[in-house]
Order: sequence, then structure tokens, then C-alpha cells
Amino acid sequence: KDKPSTGVTNNFGEMQIGKGAKFNAKNLSTIDYQNVNPLGWTGDDKIDSQINTLLHNYNIKFNEELGRYKREKFNISIGDELPAGVLKLAKVYIAVKRKLKVGDKMAGRHGNKGIVAKIVRAEDMPFLEDGTPVDIVLNPLGVPSRMNLGQIYETVLGWAGLKLGQKFATPIFDGATVEEIAENISAAKLPTFGHTYLYDGETGERFHQKATVGVIYMIKLHHMVDDKMHARSIGPYSLITQQPLGGKAQFGGQRFGEMEVWALEAYGASNILQELLTLKSDDIIGRAKTYESIVKGDNIPRAGIPESFNVLVHELRGLGLDLKFE
Repeated sequence: KDKPSTGVTNNFGEMQIGKGAKFNAKNLSTIDYQNVNPLGWTGDDKIDSQINTLLHNYNIKFNEELGRYKREKFNISIGDELPAGVLKLAKVYIAVKRKLKVGDKMAGRHGNKGIVAKIVRAEDMPFLEDGTPVDIVLNPLGVPSRMNLGQIYETVLGWAGLKLGQKFATPIFDGATVEEIAENISAAKLPTFGHTYLYDGETGERFHQKATVGVIYMIKLHHMVDDKMHARSIGPYSLITQQPLGGKAQFGGQRFGEMEVWALEAYGASNILQELLTLKSDDIIGRAKTYESIVKGDNIPRAGIPESFNVLVHELRGLGLDLKFE
């Protein structure tokens, strides 16, 4: 800025900024930066080196953006491939607002995500001593094991900010201390750390223990129960294990995993467990007979050998262990 020009030319030798001229916005705006000579702008080696580096980086970025622009322009110009016999295809996207419902996912700013378990009327929600109903009730068990105390700080400080009419910015590792939060709570004349009694919205009785009350940001995530709802009776099976495929896209079944098996074992529900692991899964003969018996109204057949057992036997034989059954 302070150095006068020593004569800036382009790659064809044409003068862009005259010798002795000042570098200002007007002069710099007239330069074609793709074709400008990057050397000898000011006569100062250090400044000229920085200018050279800047122009080099600019050209790299310019070429990247130019390439992206050309690719996108080409894709738009050729359009989509249409089916045979179709001259033009119009697509109409209809946007629908979805109200929050049971099964939808929400999250705060501290990894405190969760599923909506119940929605009740405002008059049935717990309320404060002045009659103000709370908007949302979170399970306190979502705090200790995850150790994300930021959500507690946000709850209390948010309430203090609402009362004081202030906004607080607390960067991570350099945020508000416990003492500073306590000062704001005191200034807002709120109970210590938001601990206050709530009253049951249905009975009007006061809860035995105090609850942490405050103001936080919550957002609805793009994981909605309407998109995830799925059920199946029969459907596609894996070619190797003969067990149902997984996932809504494959019209798959619900996986009954190892820990779920333990739950039924502990409960003693042996018949349900046997049915889940055979007739409803990879007992090929049994599931065919089960379907037939349901259609005819007969009794459900006894479970047979699941195909996963045969897969295990073949695996062991592949390892050189011959198994014979008597």
C-alpha cells in the first residue's frame, strides 16, 4: 500500500499499473489476475514474494472453481437420461410440515439427544409455583453417565438470561464459571441452580423432590418416526444364512440380537425364544409349514434345525473338522 509501483505488466508485456503509481482499489480492480506478471511489483523482495504467493494461490483456486462451474454447466445442459419414448419429464416436490409426534428425535447442544416418549396437553404438564407449565421434561438419567454437564449450565444460565433480558456467549474451555453462573442466578432472583419444586399437572400435588428448571435450546432432528416406521411378516431372506434381510429399504425383519436373547432367557420365555430363532428366522422347512398351517387354520408345527447351524457345520468342515451326527 505504501510502496509505489515499479510497473505492473501482464504476460503480453502490456502495462497494467504505471511506474510510480499508488496501489489503490481503483488500480487493482483493473488488473486481469489470470494473465498478470507476478514478479517485480514494488521492488521490495519480501513484498514481491508475498504477492507472487498470493497470485499463485489465487490461480489455483480460480481454476478449481472454473472447473466446477464448467462441470455443473455441462450436467445441466445435457440433463437427465429419460426413459425410452419420454420427451419431457416434470417432477413436482410437495413440502409437508410435520408436527412433532411420539417417536420423533430431538437434540440439545451437548449431545443430549432423545426420542419423544409422550405428548400431553399443556394443562397436564408439571408447572411452577406461579402456574407456568414447563414445555419439555427430560430424564435426569441422561446426565451422570454421559458427564455432559454443559446442558445443566445452559439450563440454569438460560433461565437467568431470560429473567435479566441478557444473552450469554460461553465458548468451550473458556466459558462461564460456576461462580459467574451463581452470580447471574442471584441477580435474577432465581433458586440456586434452578432447583425448584414442580407440581403435578394432573393432580395438582407438589412433587417430593426439587427439579432443575431452566431454558435451553432444543431442535427437531431429521429422524422422524414416519420415515422409520416399518413392519413385515414374510419377505426376502439372505441367500447364505436364510435369515431375513435387515433394514426398511430391503423390507427386512427386526433383528433379535444377542442381548435380546439374554432378556428372554432370563425371563424364562423359552417357547417364544425358540419360535424367534427357528420358525420366524432360518428354519426353512418349519417357516413354510407355519405359513401353510396359518392359512389352513391348523396347529403351528414343531421347530426344526435352523439353517445357521448348517452354515456353521460347513464352516467347520472347510477348516478340516469333519462332523458326523448320529
